[in-house]
Amino acid sequence: MDPSIKALPQLYQHCPTNDLVYLISDMLLELVGLNDKIPLSGAGLTRFHSRAPPTISIPDYLSRLALHASLQPSILLSMVYYIDILSTHYSPFVVSSLTVHRFLITAATVASKGLCDSFLTNGFYAKVGGVSLMELNLLELEFLVRVGWRIVPKGEVLEEYYRSLIGRLQSKYIIEGAEEALGDTPGSSGSSAVAGVAGPAGS
Repeated sequence: MDPSIKALPQLYQHCPTNDLVYLISDMLLELVGLNDKIPLSGAGLTRFHSRAPPTISIPDYLSRLALHASLQPSILLSMVYYIDILSTHYSPFVVSSLTVHRFLITAATVASKGLCDSFLTNGFYAKVGGVSLMELNLLELEFLVRVGWRIVPKGEVLEEYYRSLIGRLQSKYIIEGAEEALGDTPGSSGSSAVAGVAGPAGS
């Protein structure tokens, strides 16, 4: 195997946080690059839109959330699932430089409550995410209503997203013991609600 390619665990639960943050950030950057080219109209504005893009980069912001809110792999991968399900059920929403940061802190808050036995307060998440508590509360409610409270993806769905993210970056990552199967990595068919950047949505 090429020594420049890093082997990641077969189980997403064992994936190092830094690698998972990199995989997701790279996908988000591609989505933002695509969606920022779409002209924004007043009808396309959502609660997730900021007036201007935040100064902190997507990788740095996601790293900040993962570190200070102790986000587990299942929570990070749920964020990718949430992109698909929110885009499917709320057509005005797209991941862009104006929405991605608010989406991420909202997704982290919702996923932590849905997937973890213990989680932090909204006040803490708001402080980490750089938004007011009132704003996060409103974002959380908006998110839950738009996705119909479907916030707990099945483990096999997260596994598929994990493999899809690795499949996007075959020049950098591989799943342990699966080098010969790189060409069959799920997600390469582009059947996702996020234009093939991640994997197919599921529940």
